[in-house]
Amino acid sequence: MATDAATNGEALGRRLRLGMVGGGQGAFIGGVHRIAARLDDRYELVAGAFSSDPDRSRASAAELGVSSERAYGRYAEMAAAEAARGDGIDIVAIVTPNHLHHGPATAFLEAGIHVICDKPLTTTLDDAMDLAKTVRRTGLVFGLTHNYTGYPMVRQAREMVLAGELGAIRVVQVEYAQDWLSEKIEDTGHKQAAWRTDPKQAGPAGCVGDIGTHAYHLTTFVTGLEVTELCAELTAFVPGRALDDNAHMLLRFEGGARGQLWSSQVAAGNQCALRIRVYGEKGGLEWHQEHPDHLHHSPLGQPPRTITRGGAGAGPAAGRVTRVPAGHPEGYLEGFANIYLDIAEVVSARLEDRDPDPGACDFPSVEDGVRGVKFIEAAVESSARGGVWVDARISI
Repeated sequence: MATDAATNGEALGRRLRLGMVGGGQGAFIGGVHRIAARLDDRYELVAGAFSSDPDRSRASAAELGVSSERAYGRYAEMAAAEAARGDGIDIVAIVTPNHLHHGPATAFLEAGIHVICDKPLTTTLDDAMDLAKTVRRTGLVFGLTHNYTGYPMVRQAREMVLAGELGAIRVVQVEYAQDWLSEKIEDTGHKQAAWRTDPKQAGPAGCVGDIGTHAYHLTTFVTGLEVTELCAELTAFVPGRALDDNAHMLLRFEGGARGQLWSSQVAAGNQCALRIRVYGEKGGLEWHQEHPDHLHHSPLGQPPRTITRGGAGAGPAAGRVTRVPAGHPEGYLEGFANIYLDIAEVVSARLEDRDPDPGACDFPSVEDGVRGVKFIEAAVESSARGGVWVDARISI
C-alpha cells in the first residue's frame, strides 16, 4: 500500500488513489462506480485490472486516462505491484461478476489495500465467512456497495426508527420489481443478462441475489433488526432459465416483527420499483426509490406528512448526504457516491491518524455482506424444500 500517507493527524493533502478490478469496455457497473468515486472529488483512478484480457485491460485504461504501466491483465499481479509502489493505490474497487469477488478482495486485503466491493459479497457462504475473517485479521476498511442505503431519505428513515419515533416495529413490507428479464434476452448476447442468469457467475440465485439482496439489506438497515427466519418460494417463469426471476418470502425479525419480501425481474411495467414500508406502534414510514426525495410519515392518530430531502423535517443524517437544494432530484448515482464518500472519510482518517466523522461509519460492511449471502442461501434452501421456514441467522 502507499507509503506516503500522512501520520500524527497531518492532513493527507491529496485524493485517495483508487484502483479497479473489472469495469472495462462494455461493462455497466464499473462506470457507475467511477462516477460515484469522483462526485465529491475524494478519489483518483490510477490503476486497474479492467479485464482478464491484458490487451483489453490496456485499451480500457487508455480510454480512462490510466497509465499503461498501471494497466494489469491479472488482479494478483496488480495487487503485488501496487503494494510495492511508493505511490500505490490506497483502495481498490471490485466491480466484477459475483463469482470474481472473493479472490480479488482477498488478494488486495493481503497486500494491505482497503477494498470496496460490489454486492453480493460472494457466491458461497464459505467464501463470505473467509473474507470476513481476512478483513478482521488485516484490520483494513471494507465497504459493500448496497447503494440504496446512501439515499438521504433512507438515512432519514433509519434515523427516525432508531430514535424510537415509530415505537416497536411490527410490520415490514419490501419489494423490488423490474421487468427487464421478462424474455430470455440472455440468449441474445445481452452481457448483463447473460452473467446474471448463469449459476457459474451469479451463484445459486438469480433475481434474489441481484435485487432481492438490496431489498433484504434495506429492511435491516432501516429497522436495525435482524431477519431470524424466512420462508421462500423462488420461481423461474421464463422457460429454460437456470435461475429464479421472481421470489416471494415471509420474514420473521428479532423482537417479533413480521415482514414480506417480493423481488421480481419479470413484473411487466416496472423498471426499478424498490419500495419499503415500515409500521410500528406509533406510526409508519414509506419510501419509493423511483421518488427518492420524499419519505412519507404517518404518525398514529395524526395527519400523514411528507418529509422532503433538503426541506423541513429532514434531520442530520439526511442533511449530511444532501448535496443540492430541495426540488433538484438526487438519486442512484448520488446514493453510490454517498457510500464512496463515507468510505473515503474512514480511509482518510486512518491515513491521517485521526477519528473519522461518526456519521460516515454506517456504510455496508463485510459483515452485512455475509448476512446477505446467508439470506440468499436460506432463500434457496427454503424454496428447494417446498417453502419451509429456514434459519436466516449467522454468527460472524
